[in-house]
Amino acid sequence: MEYHPASEINVVVEEYLNMCVETKNNGLCKEEKETVDATGLPRIEKAYSTVLSELGEDVDREGLLRTPLRAAKAMQFFTKGYKETIQDILNDAIFDENHEEMVIVKDIDLFSLCEHHLVPFFGRAHIAYLPNKKVVGLSKLARIVEIYSRRLQVQERLTKQIASAISEALEPAGVAVVIEATHMCMVMRGVQKMNASTVTSVMLGTFNDDPKSRKEFLDLTMKK
Repeated sequence: MEYHPASEINVVVEEYLNMCVETKNNGLCKEEKETVDATGLPRIEKAYSTVLSELGEDVDREGLLRTPLRAAKAMQFFTKGYKETIQDILNDAIFDENHEEMVIVKDIDLFSLCEHHLVPFFGRAHIAYLPNKKVVGLSKLARIVEIYSRRLQVQERLTKQIASAISEALEPAGVAVVIEATHMCMVMRGVQKMNASTVTSVMLGTFNDDPKSRKEFLDLTMKK
């Protein structure tokens, strides 16, 4: 297997981006370019090559020649949330607004990696907050989900991190977050239960203290 030293890795990245243009996957490639860590990529690539070899694969066969590099790039993308902060996305998106009613964004797709087995879990997040003079662009709530889900996670912590980030940024009267997810560590290995799903919730402020507000949120988001 031929590895790419740090001095050559930019050439490898440029080759990959040129391939993206040729295949017209420009949107995806732009996002992946922003997550490529040129200094760490060769070490991750080498680690993947070692894993494949230890599994009994021939890393020099045609189908696997560039697999370690592709896997390294993919892992950097899957964990890009480590390099992003809430401040980066919210600084210009919080507004003063005289609105005190519940704001809900439901069915936000999320994809993450279980930190116990490094296999995916995926599902949907439902978010609500009760404004206290401050509101945020609704797409930014989805970006908060993206930042924390693109890290090695457990679902319970992910739910709490999303709720805490919204609470700290907006100082609302209340925040509610529910995540419904399927874990491949349950589907592909272990108990192998194909239809099992996990639901976690965090209720802060009014949603924790007021049963009526909590019920309204759950009624609006969890009904099928």
